[in-house]
Order: sequence, then C-alpha cells, then structure tokens
Amino acid sequence: MATKKSAMFTLTERVTLASGTDPTASATIDLGSYVDVGDRQAIQVHSIDYIYQGASGSLHVNASMPNNSSALVQVLDLSRGGLVFANDRALISSASMHLDANGNPSNDSDLYPDNFGKGADDGRYVVNDALYVEAIVDGTTVAATNITVRVNCSIVTLSQKDFMAIAIQSTAADN
Repeated sequence: MATKKSAMFTLTERVTLASGTDPTASATIDLGSYVDVGDRQAIQVHSIDYIYQGASGSLHVNASMPNNSSALVQVLDLSRGGLVFANDRALISSASMHLDANGNPSNDSDLYPDNFGKGADDGRYVVNDALYVEAIVDGTTVAATNITVRVNCSIVTLSQKDFMAIAIQSTAADN
C-alpha cells in the first residue's frame, strides 16, 4: 500500500487553555512540507501522545486546573472549528484528563487506537496539508493549562489508487 520515504519522526504542537472564562484553544500542525499531491506523498501517523502541564512556573497540571474538572483534546485532519463527535471521519485521535475532588489526575485515551498498530506498515494516512488540534477544559482554569501533542509519523508514497481513495474519503468527510 505505501512505500516509506522517511524514518519515523515526531511533530509537536502545544495549545494553551488560558486562565479565565474562555475554555477553548486550538492550534495547527503544518504538513505542507511533507504532503505532495503530485508525487502521492502522504503522512503516516503511527501514534499520538498527549502531555498535560500547568503554567510555566509550575508544570503540575493540578496547580492550574480546579478540582473536579477535565480537559479534552482532539487531533483532526480537517478543521471543524471545535470538538467533534467520535463518528467524525476527520477525527484522528483524542484524549482527556480528569482531576477528582482531591486534585488527583487521571487520563484516558478516549478514542481507540491512539496507537495505530505495532508494525511499520500500520498507521493512519493523511493527505491534507495540516492537522488541527482542538482543546477544551470544563469550566475555567485557575492558571494556564498547556497540552502538548506529539505526533509520531513518517512520510510515505501511496499508490495512485490508495492516494485517490484517501483523498476522496477526506473530501467526503469535509461535507
């Protein structure tokens, strides 16, 4: 299906949920240098990791979010302008982090799989020129809450049929 053009590498992006009343944040990971339609070149996402941290003075997330709160983050290959339901084809991965009444954190990957397989041929192929990161915290944050997204991926060349199938599916998901 795909021919590897590169070894696995990591792209990172951070979103900051600012303190105050706006509970949302978004960011874009530019893939324009990696995706080439003419050469049928795509990004193969192998896994996505999420790191939750507080403000720069104290990186502990429980110092920045109130007790009994949660933060949700999603990575999409199309911009939806916010969070989406799990049946949206643009959704690549999502995760959530919860603080209980005592400030004890727990996190979940609420979309299986965030790790797209064990082999080098496993993964989610992306032919769009960007990945979009959307995040929200319920309620307000006490201080800035930072969520870093680490996308482990590689560059691949797809067959013409496979590239067209993925491009058509992505276009259909845009509607």
